[in-house]
Amino acid sequence: MEIKTGEYNVWNEGSTIHYEGTLRLSGTDAYQPILELMQAVLAEKPQNMVLDLTQLEFLNSSGINLLAKFTIELRKHPELPVKVLGSTRIPWQSKSLPNLQKLHKGVELVIT
Repeated sequence: MEIKTGEYNVWNEGSTIHYEGTLRLSGTDAYQPILELMQAVLAEKPQNMVLDLTQLEFLNSSGINLLAKFTIELRKHPELPVKVLGSTRIPWQSKSLPNLQKLHKGVELVIT
């Protein structure tokens, strides 16, 4: 599954979801297709899940809210290892992504 526009691209390869570009959609409803992609991957009952944000240059507050809500949803699946990949070259990631670990202790955060 893939969601592609001129500004961003979100797709999955198995249980890895890749985010690329600039996500500044207006509000929760605009992020619904991305949430549906994430939920579809979760519905496949994968052995693990990876959210690869290393190529996501910008994510607005509505997008951060989407990640937070999905992370809370993942707590219902304690058997599912979850890894979030970020990049130190993108300043918002080092500030915002550690909050996902506060929401779900099982999240492994890797910022390189």
